[in-house]
Amino acid sequence: MSVSRRTLLLGGAAVGAAGAVGGLPAAAGATPAKPLRQDPFTLGVASGDPDHEGFVLWTRLAPQPLAEDGLGGMPARTVPVRWELAADERFRRVVRTGTALARPQAAHSVHVELDGLQAGREYFYRFHVERYTSPVGRTRTAPPPWSVGGALAMAFVSCSQYEHGYFTAYKRLAEADPDLILHLGDYQYEYAPDTYNIPGGNPRDHEGPETRTLANYRQRHAQYKTDADLQAAHLVAPWLVVFDDHEVENNWADDVPEAPDPEFPARRAAAFQAYYENMPLRRTSIPRGIDMQLYRRVQWGRLATFHMLDTRQYRDDQGCGDGYKDCPAAVDPARSITGATQERWLLDGFRRSSARWDILGQQVFFAQRDNNAGPATVTSMDSWDGYVASRDRITRGWLGAGVRNPVVLTGDVHAHWASDLKLDYADPTSRTVGTELVCSSITSGGDGADSVPSDHPFLGINPHLRFYNNQRGFVLTKITNEHLKADFEVLPYVSTPDAPAYTRASFVIEDRVPGLHQTYDRPLDPPPATTQRQAPTTPNTAAQETTRP
Repeated sequence: MSVSRRTLLLGGAAVGAAGAVGGLPAAAGATPAKPLRQDPFTLGVASGDPDHEGFVLWTRLAPQPLAEDGLGGMPARTVPVRWELAADERFRRVVRTGTALARPQAAHSVHVELDGLQAGREYFYRFHVERYTSPVGRTRTAPPPWSVGGALAMAFVSCSQYEHGYFTAYKRLAEADPDLILHLGDYQYEYAPDTYNIPGGNPRDHEGPETRTLANYRQRHAQYKTDADLQAAHLVAPWLVVFDDHEVENNWADDVPEAPDPEFPARRAAAFQAYYENMPLRRTSIPRGIDMQLYRRVQWGRLATFHMLDTRQYRDDQGCGDGYKDCPAAVDPARSITGATQERWLLDGFRRSSARWDILGQQVFFAQRDNNAGPATVTSMDSWDGYVASRDRITRGWLGAGVRNPVVLTGDVHAHWASDLKLDYADPTSRTVGTELVCSSITSGGDGADSVPSDHPFLGINPHLRFYNNQRGFVLTKITNEHLKADFEVLPYVSTPDAPAYTRASFVIEDRVPGLHQTYDRPLDPPPATTQRQAPTTPNTAAQETTRP
């Protein structure tokens, strides 16, 4: 058994090892000390950033995860962590093994970056520290770059506010058995307890103060990671993650905080460090002070290319004091939500792409959402509506490059939406040039409520907006050569645990036919209490003409 030559860890290199799990080799830098007395794997395990040769394996040691110093109750010493990768869940066919060093400088997190594996196949992994063994995670490599391969089951999620409810949606997502999961931001929230409250009160409380220091952010990430339902979602598939605002603070923009704060650069650096320590990211994303390389491309054979964007770190400040405004700054051609370098990178990716589906994984609403029925255009300055020229350049970029099927995936707004994308939103008859799918929150905003989508006033003002639902949930997609099918999954409540999940609506995007074709719309009735997830068995053809149930 061998270790990949490129296997690296945050803060140190992996030490190759063979043989049984017992008998860890002596590791350079490790200090002899008393053995751990509690299970250090309280935060679970995860994998991420897959390519056709490998992926990242992650864990973080924290026998006392809510410790105020953010160090999880670990001793101030380097700890060797044995990892195993197998072709089967029972580890009868171990294909790689090695030893990583969990260092106190990195909150005893471990990032094992593997390559040289077989493309397009499933793997299982686990970690060992002294007499303790982690849960077993499942991950997979992408298909070969030249192969279209089979169908891809991809899910995407966003906005999990621990205080606003239980993470049952993560559990139902795990039960759906996806191949790949995208998290589009607001993985954790920064608020102190009893600060961001929902009607009726928060079902749970944050531990510790508002996150401002490295210790605060480490503790907060640990609290989220102790949730069993979140751990379950990490166990079933590799993740692609990007942050939005709450991983640092609400509505920050580059070096501009929400309110004046001379300490914001230190806060941002602390948040980035903790984010890396707690996510299955490659070494290319290791923060350097207030900078972190997060935008990146992941190729899933020739079926799909995922362009993962960062719309926070390089944006101009929101115009006109933020909020919904009819704002001249929104149409200023000099303003950008991506920054010039990332924009060039994205447009170059469009020109080079040979994928069937080019998918933008990003944070904030892309299509226009005007809330004014009169002549004024009143839109959110925090979304792409506040950076109209940026949106126009990106849209024209995929058209000019001949991108076959552009699809934008979005989080942030705590509701499900589906949109046709236009070059000219002022002309409802102009051609559709792409599609946007927006996932609701895991918990943020509390239970929410079902409604007739067409009753939302935005849909009347903006005919390109095709669907809305204000329940919590996630989106499941099935991507093939012929189409991308999106199921909008919802939960009737999150204020108590173990809600069922069911499909509220389904849409299909056909190959080379931009825009949404609705295939299913569930009537407004309560889901069966004993059913965890119900998907339609046959299309509701009557619903293809309207979003009304």
